[in-house]
Amino acid sequence: MSLLVVGLSHRSAPVSVLERASLAAGTQAKLLQDVLAAEPAAEAAVLATCNRIELYADVDKFHAGVAELSTLLAQHSGVGLDELTPYLYVHYEDRAVHHLFSVACGLDSMVVGEGQILGQIKDALALGQELHTAGRLLNDLFQQALRVGKRAHSETGIDRAGQSLVTFGLQQLADGVDVAVWAKGKRALVIGAGSMSSLAAATLARTGVAEIVVANRTRARADRLVEILHQPGGTGVTARAVEMAAVSDELTRADVVVSCTGATGLVLTAEAVAGALGLPFDGAVTAPPAPAAPAADLDQHAAWVENGSATTTVQVQAVRRATVPAQSQSAGPVRLALLDLAMPRDIDGASTRLDGVRLVDIESLAEASADAPMAADVDQVRTIVADEVAAFGAAQRAAHITPTVVALRTMAADVVAGEIARLDGRLPDLDEKQRAEITQTVRRVVDKLLHAPTVRVKQLASEPGGAGYADALRELFDLDPQTVAAVSRADLNDPNRGRS
Repeated sequence: MSLLVVGLSHRSAPVSVLERASLAAGTQAKLLQDVLAAEPAAEAAVLATCNRIELYADVDKFHAGVAELSTLLAQHSGVGLDELTPYLYVHYEDRAVHHLFSVACGLDSMVVGEGQILGQIKDALALGQELHTAGRLLNDLFQQALRVGKRAHSETGIDRAGQSLVTFGLQQLADGVDVAVWAKGKRALVIGAGSMSSLAAATLARTGVAEIVVANRTRARADRLVEILHQPGGTGVTARAVEMAAVSDELTRADVVVSCTGATGLVLTAEAVAGALGLPFDGAVTAPPAPAAPAADLDQHAAWVENGSATTTVQVQAVRRATVPAQSQSAGPVRLALLDLAMPRDIDGASTRLDGVRLVDIESLAEASADAPMAADVDQVRTIVADEVAAFGAAQRAAHITPTVVALRTMAADVVAGEIARLDGRLPDLDEKQRAEITQTVRRVVDKLLHAPTVRVKQLASEPGGAGYADALRELFDLDPQTVAAVSRADLNDPNRGRS
C-alpha cells in the first residue's frame, strides 16, 4: 500500500483561495484521468466539497507523487502552483487512512460531527468507480471510510457535537433566537437543486417556514425537489418551483434566501438585493476587500517527517491565522437573511452593507465554528478512528499476501493432479473408487502440510513490517511471479469488489 493524499481545506487555506480552487464536476473527471495518466499513480479519487479538495492516489514513488498531484491540482483548479503550495497538506500511508476516516466521522469538518460528508465521500467513490480510476486500494479505503463514519454516528453522540452546515448557518442567521421560532411563518427562497440545496430545503421545511420556493437552472430538478417536499409523511410545507429568471421577483417576497449552486460567478449581486428591498443603489456599495496575502503569517510554515515502524508521514502545511475583519452587518431589524453555502460564493459580500440585510457565508461560518465547543464524544470517535486505521492496515497487508498464498495452493493442486495422472499410467487397473480414495488422501496430506504455514504467514503479513513475507514465500516455493500477478488481476477485476 502506497496511499498518498494531497489537498487543501478550510483548515489550511483561506476562503479566498478555496473558492478559486473549487472544481466543477467535469473538471474532477478530467483531473482523475490526468492523475492516472501520470507515471507515479495507479489509482485516483478526488473528494471535492465546498471547503476541501483532496486527491487520493496509489503511488509507487512518494516524492514524484507529491509533485505530480500538486501540479495537477494547480492546473485544474486554476490557482498557480506557487500560490497553492503553501496551503497544501500531504498525508502518506497510515496517516492518509487516518485522515480520511477522520473526515468521514466529521472530525475535520467546519462543523464538527456533521454527517453530510458521508454523502460526499460516497459520491467521490462513485465517480472513481464510474471512471475506473478507483482500484482495489481506493475501493477498500472509501468503503471502509463510509462504514467508519456510520459507526461513529451510530455508536457515539458525535451528532451532538455539531450540526449540518445548513443547520449551523441558520442558527447564525437566527442570531441567538431558537431557529424554529425565528423561521416560523417566513418565506424561503432556495437557489439551486443539488445535494446541499436539497438538504437546505428539507431543513427549512422542518424548521417551520411557511413557504419554500426552489429556483434552479434546470427546471426539472427544481420540480423534483418540490415533489420530494410534498411527499406523504413530509412536513406539509407549501413549496413551488420557478425558473432562474424569476429569482429577482421571488427575492422581493422572500424573508430568507439559501443559495448553493455550481455557478462560477455571482448569482445574487448587491444591486439585485438592493432592488428587491427597494433600496437605492448607485454602485457605491463595494465588496469587502480581499484578505491580505498571508505571507507574513507563513513564518510558521513547516515541513516535517515522522518515521514509524510501519508508516512515514510527510506533511506540508501552512499554519496561518489570517486576520480578516468580520463582515459588517447593518443595524436595525433584518428584512432579508442570506445564507450562501456555495464555493465559489453565490452572493455578493457587499450585500451585507445594505440596511436590513444579514449575510452568512462559508467564511463567516468558519469563523463562528472555530469557537464552537467540542463534545466529549469526540474523544470516543477518535478512538474508533484509531482502531479502524489499525484494522484497515492489517487487512491490506494480509490482502497483499493472498495472491501468493492462492498461487501456492494452485501450484500444489497442479502437483497433485500431475501425480494422480502419473499413477493412472502406472496402475491402469485401479477402479474408480480406489482412484478417488487415493486422490482424496493425497489432497488431504497436501492441505494439512500447507494449512499451518499459510495461516501463519497471513498472520505475520498482517503485522507492521510484514510485507516481506510474500516475497519470502515466492522465493521458497519458486512461484511464478506471472501466476501471482494473474491472481491479483483476477481479484481486482472481480465485479463484486468495492460495491456496497
